[in-house]
Parts: sequence; structure tokens; C-alpha cells
Amino acid sequence: MSTTKEQLEGAVVNTEHSLLKTQQDLKVLKDLTGQYIQETTGTAPNFQVQANAAEIPKVTTENTQSIQTVPTTHALNQWISPMWQNLIIETSYFIAAMLFIIGLKRMSSPVTARVGIVWAGIGMVVATLVTFGYPDMSNYQLILIAIIVGAVPAFWFAKKVPVVAMPQMIALYNGMGGGAAAAIAAVELARGVTHSTTVQTLAVLGAIIGSISFSGSLIAFAKLQELMKKSLIFKNQQLINLIMLVTILLLGLVIIIQGPQVMPTVMILFFVLALAFGIMMTLPIGGADMPVVISLYNALTGLAVGFEGFVLHNNAMIIAGTVVGASGTLLTQLMAKAMNRSIGNVLFSGFGATAGEVSTEEVKGSLKPIDAQDAAVMMMYAKQVVIVPGYGMAVAQAQHKIWELTKALQERDVVVKFAIHPVAGRMPGHMNVLLAEAGVPYDLIFDLDEINAEFEQTDVALVIGANDVVNPIARSDPNSPIYGMPILNADKAKNVIVIKRGRGTGFAGIENHLFYMDNTRMLYGDGQKMGAELLQNVKSLS
Repeated sequence: MSTTKEQLEGAVVNTEHSLLKTQQDLKVLKDLTGQYIQETTGTAPNFQVQANAAEIPKVTTENTQSIQTVPTTHALNQWISPMWQNLIIETSYFIAAMLFIIGLKRMSSPVTARVGIVWAGIGMVVATLVTFGYPDMSNYQLILIAIIVGAVPAFWFAKKVPVVAMPQMIALYNGMGGGAAAAIAAVELARGVTHSTTVQTLAVLGAIIGSISFSGSLIAFAKLQELMKKSLIFKNQQLINLIMLVTILLLGLVIIIQGPQVMPTVMILFFVLALAFGIMMTLPIGGADMPVVISLYNALTGLAVGFEGFVLHNNAMIIAGTVVGASGTLLTQLMAKAMNRSIGNVLFSGFGATAGEVSTEEVKGSLKPIDAQDAAVMMMYAKQVVIVPGYGMAVAQAQHKIWELTKALQERDVVVKFAIHPVAGRMPGHMNVLLAEAGVPYDLIFDLDEINAEFEQTDVALVIGANDVVNPIARSDPNSPIYGMPILNADKAKNVIVIKRGRGTGFAGIENHLFYMDNTRMLYGDGQKMGAELLQNVKSLS
């Protein structure tokens, strides 16, 4: 909607009348002031106020031909006052934030996790749509293009990517969130606007954290996708990382102090080093530490988004970023605890580099193979079977066969339970996602604290693809890299059957003493194939 020439002429004429009235008032004021000065000083004042209407330019049809139409600032201004616009936007952001929190709460339980994801998704849609109502919003075409470019591939990947590849996708999306926060910071710092010290500081912090999360998550993605199959560890690596971090902080301080006057080269070097630091920080990390890494970068992404929310005065970003940052930090602490590591050890030591350490405790016993038929008989006549899944099950995509095997055993009145270690797999909750995808009921799945006391009464513990999380050396050898890590007490079961592709060690690079114990039998082969053979034998022997 635009202003016509006639409307503009009318506005100028009204202004002309106002100016005439103002000059007439000034003339009266001059006369009174002059009279007062003459009476008090005896001197006539020497000032003139012109009130000649002829000197005021006229606006006519002829001289308005060159006047262009003026666009309105925002379409909503024609219908809703700015005050109500702001109220609607802030209320919508509050509703979106509440939906985020409710969704996150429901995600804490496998039973309600699906509904929680839907609620959080609705909150994101609300926050996105209401942003279009900002009074000063522009570039709608670019915004719509960006939404399409992001949403269409994401929808396709979510539909097509197999469950086994979820850790890679989550790492990638974590990185995208951090990259978006860093991009916002880059725009705010580079557009030449003077911010307060607080806002400038938050923008710099968001830039650092977002950049680290972005590049680090991309390296995590490459490792999970096996594009990078080796961890890069070299001499003085931690010292170099420390020097890089200090340099980044010093450059950030320069940007805070100088503000818009900072040199472009300083800004570019700041972002390049921050991105490089994220890469350097993630390179030495091995596959066993991926759950900690993913949850850590999730927390960093949330923190960066929250900081940039303060910079943009966007309450939805502040609340959502704070919630994600807090939950990610808590999850990181839980993951670190599950691996018997402190947060300081995860952040500042060469975690992943411990893979080269060797246990000094001698392995006793021998590996004792078993065939699928004997293993099936052992489970058929058991009262209770506890299945311990690990990353090997995910690689073999054996969860469906294992669930069919479970149902076949249940038909013979065997009690079957699933034991999940917090860091089993390559992301937090990896095994839970796989079992849920196969249709395993939630009431059959137990975590470490719930199930450990039951292993002594368990007739058969079936370990499929798990390694370090069931290694009893974590309880006995102080020199072991995994010493002190809480493990599933599978070794205390009466019988243990381990499905394993080969005789290699786990991610920690040490022998699993469980495999050599007298009550353990090794069923060598692909997880899915062995699951199918066990199922076939159970059905044929029933």
C-alpha cells in the first residue's frame, strides 16, 4: 500500500497552515516581549519575525510530478498498532518457549519422547512464523528461500537416513545450530554499529562458542560417518590448543574494546582461529567418546544461541538457547560420569588419547566358542535372559532380529530384559532409539542402575556388540584406561553369550576380560545373521 500524490499535497497544505499559525503566535510573543524590554530598559528591541505567508513555498500539482510514492514501513501497521504488534510477538515467543520446555521434559522418557518432539516442533513453527511480524522486518524473499533450503533437505534426510546413522545426523545438525549462531555474531560485529560493552561481549562469546561447535561437530560427523577413520594425535597438541585458545580470547578482547573501528583482518583471523580450534579440539577424540562429544557440542550450540539472543534482543532465542545449553550441559555431565571422567578432563585433556594405554592385569582363561544351536538351547531353558546391546548391534542392524528372538523366548515363558549402558553406541540414547525403532516395549528396557542387581539371578546374559561397557577390568585394574567406569555386571550372570564379529578389542584398545571367563561363550559372526540363526533354532526346537 502506498501514499498517493493527492494525499501528499493535503499533508503539505496542512503543514503550511500549521506553520502560519506558529508564525502568528511568534509575532504576538515578539510584540509582548518587545514591550516588556522597552518598559524595563528604555531601549527598543532589534529583532524581526517574518510572518509573510508568501515566503512559504506552495505545493501544487505541477511541482509534485517528480515526487515518488512512499512505501509504508510494514503492512501490519495499517491494521495493528506497533504496541499491539510487539505484545503479540513477545506473547508468541513466550508460548514457543513454553512449548520448547514442555517438549524437552517429555523427551526425558521414552514413553513420551515422540510427543515431546512434536510439541517442540510446534514451538519452533510458532517462533518462526511470528518473526515475520516484526515492524522493521524486510528481505522476506531471502528469508523464505533460506527456510526452503534448510527445511526441504532436512525433511528428506529425516525420512531417508537409517536409524543407525542418527548419530551422524545429530552431530551435523548440532554443527548447523552453532554455525548459525556464529554467523549472527559475524553480521552484528561487522556491520559497523556501536553496541554496549555487554552486547559486544556476548556477541564475541557467541561467535567463539558457535564457531567451535560448528567445526567440531563437522569433524565428529566425519568420524561417525567413517570419513575419518583415525584420531590425529601429535606432540604438544594440547599446548598448541591452549595457545590458540588464548589468542582467540585476546582477539575477542580487541574486538570488544575497538568495536566498529576494529580492523577487518583482526575479525577474519578471530573467526578462522575459532573454527580451527574446534577442529583441533575434536581430532584426537575416538569413537568411544562420541556420546560425550555430541552432548558437549549440543550444550555449546545452545549457549551460543542464547548469547546471540541477547544481542538481537530476541527472547525466544534466549530461552531456547538457555534451555538447550542447560540440558546439554547436564547430559554431558551424566555421560562423563558414566565414563568415570570429569568435565575438566573432557575439556582440557587429550581425551581419546588414552586408547594407547595398556592394562597391566594379565588375561586369564581362553576364548571358548559356541554354535547358534547350543546358544539357543541355553536360552530356551533359562528363566531369565538379559540382553546387552552395543554399537555392534547398530552396525549390523540386528535390532529387529533380536526383538523377534525376544518374542520367541517369551512364548516359552522366559523373562527377557534389555540392559542399556549410558554410553553404549555413538550418541546418548543410541540403543534406546534402535530398540524403539524395532518395537521393543519401553517396560523391557532398563538402565545400568536398575538392572545391575539382577545379573546374579540371570541365567543367560546375551551381549551383542557391546565391549568396554561390560569389561570387568574396569573394577579391578587401576592401570586400565577404563578403570572406575561403571559397567554392566554381565560377568556375574550364570552364563554369558557374546555375539562378536571377530577377536578385536573395544574402543578403549584393551582386551575384554569378560570374553575369557569360564562362564562366557563366544558366538562369532555378524549380529543380524547370528540373531536370525538363534531365532531359527529357538523356533525349530520348540
